[in-house]
Amino acid sequence: MIDIQELYMYRCIQLAMLGNGYVAPNPMVGAILVYNYRIIGEGYHQQYGGPHAEVNCINSVAEIDRELIAHATLYVSLEPCAHYGKTPPCVNLIIENKIPRVVIGCTDLFAKVNGKGIALLKEAGVEVFIGILENDCIALNKRFFKFHQYQRPYIILKWAQTVNGIIGSKTTERLLITNDCTNRIVHQWRSEEAAIMVGSNTVLKDNPKLNNRLWTGNQPTRFILDRNNYIDIKSFVLDGSQKTIIFNNTIKKQEGVTIYHKLRDNEDTLQQIMNYAYNTNVQSILVEGGATLLQLFIINNCWDEARVITNSSMYAQDGILAPRLSKSTLIKQEKILSDLISYYKPNNE
Repeated sequence: MIDIQELYMYRCIQLAMLGNGYVAPNPMVGAILVYNYRIIGEGYHQQYGGPHAEVNCINSVAEIDRELIAHATLYVSLEPCAHYGKTPPCVNLIIENKIPRVVIGCTDLFAKVNGKGIALLKEAGVEVFIGILENDCIALNKRFFKFHQYQRPYIILKWAQTVNGIIGSKTTERLLITNDCTNRIVHQWRSEEAAIMVGSNTVLKDNPKLNNRLWTGNQPTRFILDRNNYIDIKSFVLDGSQKTIIFNNTIKKQEGVTIYHKLRDNEDTLQQIMNYAYNTNVQSILVEGGATLLQLFIINNCWDEARVITNSSMYAQDGILAPRLSKSTLIKQEKILSDLISYYKPNNE
């Protein structure tokens, strides 16, 4: 039998996910107002800088039901904020509307919240219940929590390989592995992350655009590791169509939306990139290759998910071997025509 509170929290999570790709670096949040087993209002955080879920939820209540707000229960997937940011604290709005009960999926680990919202609600006499579908609510904002707990972005590794583990050809010929349907899914993934990253070899060989033209949503910031400035000025990644960060050894300047960030020789390359991402509020990176760059993240245990696409009908006689995941666990698999997508997580989680 389904617990009614869990059912309401599932709805909050459903709503929150509608903000995926639009609200970062804020967390995704969904909220509903329930009176006598009837949902009288619902909302979610729709756009970074815009009203939070609680505001949209309360504002959605029909005029005929406005008097019920003070007798309803607010369900929200994440602890309401208690600080002034781009919008006023949601805790104040809850108290002002005299909402008597608040059910929270999980607490907010962000330092400016982290229990403060719950404390203020309790001080105002609001009944607060915490931990309904807590694991699901934490997973919803895994990028946000990773960023604030570990001071680095959430890292997703992605590559495509043939059935015999080849990621690309050793010649100038581009090896097209994934089918059209899977390509669209990959572009959806890009729209969900703050940045996408490749190395200079990938740019030189494939000249990728690194955008989500086959999907909707915000374009990710392009991160390119090009220590020795090998990239051709005519490359798509230098076309000025979206924000691009070039990590190199010699140049530190800005040309429109393209920023050249100089790496220090005596410091770890990957750590410098992670520090840059943290300091510029980039909460997630989809690392798309090539094999050397992907292996760098694996060797340094700097990854949170891996998505490996295997074309089960393609065999390559010779080519570049795909990275090797170590200390990993297969979570799930899905078949998209000829392609099998395998999802992994590190064992140290």
